[in-house]
Formats: sequence, C-alpha cells, structure tokens
Amino acid sequence: MGTMIMVLIGNTTVASALLKRSKGEGAGWMAITTGWAFAVMAGVFVAIACGSRDAHLNPAVTMGFAVSTGNFAKFFPYAAAQLLGAFCGATLVWIHFHPHWQPTTDCEAIRGCFCTCPAIRNFPMNLVSEIIGTFTLVFVVGAIFSKAVAETGLAPGLGPYLVGSLVWGIGLGIGGTTGYAINPARDLGPRLAHFMLPIANKGASDWVYAFIPIVGPLVGGTLAGILIRLIHF
Repeated sequence: MGTMIMVLIGNTTVASALLKRSKGEGAGWMAITTGWAFAVMAGVFVAIACGSRDAHLNPAVTMGFAVSTGNFAKFFPYAAAQLLGAFCGATLVWIHFHPHWQPTTDCEAIRGCFCTCPAIRNFPMNLVSEIIGTFTLVFVVGAIFSKAVAETGLAPGLGPYLVGSLVWGIGLGIGGTTGYAINPARDLGPRLAHFMLPIANKGASDWVYAFIPIVGPLVGGTLAGILIRLIHF
C-alpha cells in the first residue's frame, strides 16, 4: 500500500508536468522533485498505518538494512510487495490521466510518466549515478533512525518528513543525471505497467536500460548497509 501511494503521487506529478493539456504541463523539475518528496512521505505514513513498522517502500532500502543487520528474511517478501504496489500505483496513473495519453505524441514523455531514463545515455556512468544516489538514500535514512539521532530527542512521527526531505534533496542534485530511480520496484513495476497496459502513443518500454535502475540501487543499498554495519549506527 505504501509503495502504491508513493508511485501514484510521484508519477502523477511527472504526468502532470509532461502530458499535453494537463493543467500542470511544463511545471518542470522543481515540481517533479517536490512531488516525489511528498510522495515518499505519504507512502511511509501509509505503510506504517497499514501495519509495516519498517515502511521501506524500496527493495534497495530493504537490502541495505538486511546487510547492516545480517538478517535477510524480509527481503524477498518485502520486495515482492513493493513491486506489486508499484505496478498498481502505475496502473492508477494510467487510469487517472486516461484522456491525456492520446493528445501526447511524445513517446519518451509518456514513458517518463512511468519509469526513469538517463539525461545522457552512458550505461557505466548511469549505473554509478544510481549507486551514488541510492547509497546516499540508504545511508542517510540509517542515520535519521540511528540510536545517536534518537538520543537527541527526535520527535515521534518526524521520520517520514525527514525521509521525504532527503528524497527531495537527492532529486534536486543527484537526480539530474538519471531521474533518480534509487528504487528497483519504483522503476520496474511502472515499466512493466507501461509495457502491459494499452497506453496510446506509448512506444517502447526501453528494456535495454531497465537493468540500470535495478542493479544500481541494489548495489548502492548494499554498500550503504556495509558502511552502516561498520559504523554501528
């Protein structure tokens, strides 16, 4: 549920900015990164309310904390739920903007409403960008919820706002190269939806690039988990 809400809000923000005859058409990168920040915050709150104390929303985050604790029991069930939630969220994006796909003839813009693509296609550097972005996400999330920060008197319920702010910062900076998937489920679930749904003018789903936002985030999350374990957050 948390990942579904995150993708619904995040990708409708993108669709509002990119699709023809939307009232938000042309809103730009600031609007997209802001929308994704609120999307993550909302997704975390929903996941917690629906019973997930971890509220990862992201296989890379789950991987990072599995590495940091040495307990991988949650990885596959969480990743499956996150992927399903992302697919459902993307399906809702398609339904919500149904009248806007036909007047939008740019197939890359349509695909961008579902999944990521690089500004400059350079697979080695695109992979590095996703690794750096996801490492930053997982490492800082680990710091936010660390014992040392908790001891400073972090107010209960503040965590989701801080995570949303972190995602906003990552989007504004690191995200400019690849569109900051930093989440295999967030990219693969909507990419599958783009591939399977009868979206007008949709073009190809760019499966050649699809491994980057899967492998990169998992590597970045793993590296962050190793460092968290070494530092003993």
